[in-house]
Amino acid sequence: MKTVTIEPFKVIGIAVRTTNQNGQSAQDIGQLWGKFMSEGIADQIPNKVDASVFSIYTNYEGDHTQPYDTILGCKVESLDNIPEGLVGQEFDGGTYGKFVSKGDLTQGVVFGTWNEIWNQELDRVYTADFELYGERAQNPTDAEVDVLVAIK
Repeated sequence: MKTVTIEPFKVIGIAVRTTNQNGQSAQDIGQLWGKFMSEGIADQIPNKVDASVFSIYTNYEGDHTQPYDTILGCKVESLDNIPEGLVGQEFDGGTYGKFVSKGDLTQGVVFGTWNEIWNQELDRVYTADFELYGERAQNPTDAEVDVLVAIK
């Protein structure tokens, strides 16, 4: 893990409220990704900074065992124009632990990274954690995804 500072940012996308209990998040987030891809959500987002896709975990009721929101979207310049059916949220940034998932996205490599994170003694703050699917994630069978976890 590398410690990095993230500047405040804004995202527009689609969201679902979920929980890690009983595998619910795998089902809910899988459906969210399906909708994001099949409905071309990224193309509907105005004022995008770039083509990177963020999968953000935020609005935690407690820790990662409690319900939280997942927002799938893109970083934007402003939240002035949020299309109907989409959500926009601003994030404060801060100190993050950065992990890199490398491998086949279709084989759950990112979930494997989360399992490692959950089993570490990190001083997490549960504000907003996220995965960043940028240029290095374009080939799903040989991808690199940054996983950033808010820490003290």
